[in-house]
Amino acid sequence: MGGINGTAVASLREALRGPVVGPQDPGYDEARSIYNAMIDRRPAVFAQCTDVADVQATLSVARDTGAELAVRGGGHSGPGLSLVDDGLVLDLTPMRWVRVDPEAKIVQVGGGSELGDVDHASHAFGLAVPSGIMSTTGVGGLTLGGGHGHLTRKYGLTIDSLLSADVVLADGSFVTASAKNHPDLFWALRGGGGNFGVVTSFTFRLHPAHTVGVAVTVWPVDRTPEVLRWYREFLPAAPEDLSGFFAVLAVPPGPPFPESIHGQKMCAVVWCYTGDLEGDRLEQVLAVVNEPAPPAFHFTTPMPYPGLQTMFDELIPKGLQWYWRGDFFDSISDAAVDVHSRYGEGLPTGLSTMHLYPVDGAAHRVGADDTAWAYRDAVWSGVIGGVDPDPLNAELIRQWCVDYWADLHPHSMGGSYVNFIGEQESADRVRATYRGHYDRLASVKHAYDPDNLFRANQNIPPATV
Repeated sequence: MGGINGTAVASLREALRGPVVGPQDPGYDEARSIYNAMIDRRPAVFAQCTDVADVQATLSVARDTGAELAVRGGGHSGPGLSLVDDGLVLDLTPMRWVRVDPEAKIVQVGGGSELGDVDHASHAFGLAVPSGIMSTTGVGGLTLGGGHGHLTRKYGLTIDSLLSADVVLADGSFVTASAKNHPDLFWALRGGGGNFGVVTSFTFRLHPAHTVGVAVTVWPVDRTPEVLRWYREFLPAAPEDLSGFFAVLAVPPGPPFPESIHGQKMCAVVWCYTGDLEGDRLEQVLAVVNEPAPPAFHFTTPMPYPGLQTMFDELIPKGLQWYWRGDFFDSISDAAVDVHSRYGEGLPTGLSTMHLYPVDGAAHRVGADDTAWAYRDAVWSGVIGGVDPDPLNAELIRQWCVDYWADLHPHSMGGSYVNFIGEQESADRVRATYRGHYDRLASVKHAYDPDNLFRANQNIPPATV
């Protein structure tokens, strides 16, 4: 295995228009700072690429030196896959731009952009791309993993709105992948993670979304069994205009929550309604929240869609300790309810949580084999997150997450949303995430990255031929 030496760094500085940042340069610690502060890695050099030519030059150095390579988009990867110790980071952060065509209802997005960039630009035209729930999440990692959030039931996964992707391949060549051009690569990019190339821009179809109905309902955590049994029946049968993710959490110390419940452990649903908001329609739709048990607090308001997308940004900012794991579920069994109830009551810190995101509705109307996303029959994508600002609590939150996941996993479908896999796990775990699509993905990997240059990810090694 090779590495980066002074000659290679000098070559990068000469070839790139963007900054090249090493350990002795100002901004190095900022460059290696990512969303999850539990990750503390020291790359040899960052190549901060401003355009496709910079990406091609960086990959040339990676190939010539044999250095470990990571690709950084938004830096939001839970296991920190955007950094490698002593290696080369191809940093797309400078490629942060958005271009909206409101007449065609499409948006082109630079590979270093965050969800908030897209939300802001498209909101001016009453349009949106279905994506995640945090505006600080990188577009690249989220999309390549599949992408789900508040608009999934209404408009599908993020990849279901992807029209094309500009990609620099491992050999330095540039292609645009779409349904007509490089369709095998386009198939793999839609859910196969960062295994196949560096996506320098994405083109998405936009959908109507301007002001949405937002609601937050919380119940005492000891009512989790009643609420979750009600939720598992109610939401899949609800109109697709209504989405709501289930959570266990400690109530944040601030508005809209009354001081009397600050810090209390609760179960909750965070709702998004894309239907008619005339009169008291939102309140009528959500009158059902009283059915499982009386809420401790219920809040409703119309809100611009970007407001919903930024609602959690200040609560869980960059720089916290994170450890997470996930799984898919096609049902929530009584045994799973018991697990959620037990671990919800045992939340280890004020920011630790568990979310169940609905991935049904429009996402179920895409064929099982049409994209690399292998769980079109899943109804929920679950994630358990141990979170805290104090590094001294890192082991506490990690162990709570591991134990919770171990008890819940037997009640899952066996695989996870790839972006919720908490670390580079075993080949069996990655294979379970892709089910019957795994061998096809390995074949595409062989065609486009036969030497596995892109391996700092939930890796799919190239098929042997």
